[in-house]
Parts: sequence; structure tokens; C-alpha cells
Amino acid sequence: MNRQHQDVTEAELAVLQSLWDAGPATIRQLVERVYKQSGASVYATVQKLLDRLESKGFVERDRGGPIHRFHAAINRDELIGRRLRAVADSLCGGSLSPLLTHLVEGRGLSEPERRELRALIDRLEGKRRSH
Repeated sequence: MNRQHQDVTEAELAVLQSLWDAGPATIRQLVERVYKQSGASVYATVQKLLDRLESKGFVERDRGGPIHRFHAAINRDELIGRRLRAVADSLCGGSLSPLLTHLVEGRGLSEPERRELRALIDRLEGKRRSH
């Protein structure tokens, strides 16, 4: 099964967020970053999470040295897009409009967020006109 059809658990997401925010790390570094403690059981937990993330294709392992380093193989935006698409598919018949409308109306947008959204719409419309 490819990563397009797989999701991450909350625990796996915490590891990914650490890799996105602070960059590649060893298991021990991730134990300290994510759990802020040490010990064999926490180390084993992070190791298992990394094994699962690697098998799903979300994390890659650098085996070049005596201590393996891990880095994210998927970026944050890609995961956000996949998760939103999955919600739209399951709740909105594949349409993003109801999802986006609910998000915007439910929380509201700040002025900078409205400008960013307008710029995105303008950019997308410009691309469509040029094709």
C-alpha cells in the first residue's frame, strides 16, 4: 500500500513534527525532543514509531554512520493536503468547497489571512486564464 492511502497516528505525527521543526535526528535525539525523558521503554517506543513511519514511506533512514539518522520523507504541506483531501472525500463527496466554507465561516479569517487567500485565488485564476 503506498503512502497516499496511509495516514499517521498522533504519536507518529509528533515524531514527524519534530523532524520538520528541528531537522534530522537520531532515535535518542527524538526521544529527548518528543518525550523530554529517557529510558529503554521510551527509546523502544520511538524506535517502533520510526520503523512504522519508514515502512509507510514518511521517514527515511541514513545508514551511513554507526548511528542512524532519520529525516522526514514527506513535507508538512503534503501531509496537510492529503488529510484535507481525505476529509473532503469522506464527508463532502470529494468537494473541497463545503470543507473550506466551514473552516472559514467557523473560525473567521484575520486580515492577513484574507489577503493571503485573495492572492491565492488571484494566482490560481491567473494560471487558469494563461492555459
